[in-house]
Amino acid sequence: MKKILVKGKVKGTTLKSQNPINFLRTVDKITGIINDEHHDLFKKSLKDIILVFPYGVGSSVGAYTIYSIKSNNSAPLAMICEKADLTVATGCALANIPLITITKEEFSSLENGTEISLDTESPNPLTVLE
Repeated sequence: MKKILVKGKVKGTTLKSQNPINFLRTVDKITGIINDEHHDLFKKSLKDIILVFPYGVGSSVGAYTIYSIKSNNSAPLAMICEKADLTVATGCALANIPLITITKEEFSSLENGTEISLDTESPNPLTVLE
């Protein structure tokens, strides 16, 4: 079941990680590039993509990193995760980045590089585009 935490409507390409994200320690707050060489998205940019990841970890200050990447025009268009922790939910709310949670099965079925539409006002907020 999808749960809408921050409303919005976007279309874009997914960038999927199998690993949790610590926004404070993993994401450059100016460029939005993953700078942790141990993360599966190392050197990938979060700018203008739909970020799909299991959940966030780390300090609540990570919410300000999410806000900073939005302020620096380096943020994802939206975020989709299996479970949203307080840091991710707060950061997305502050930055007005759409955020939904999806089931484990839905997470498993979403592939990296998939074109999707996310519309939180729709009865089916997540649509894979042909």
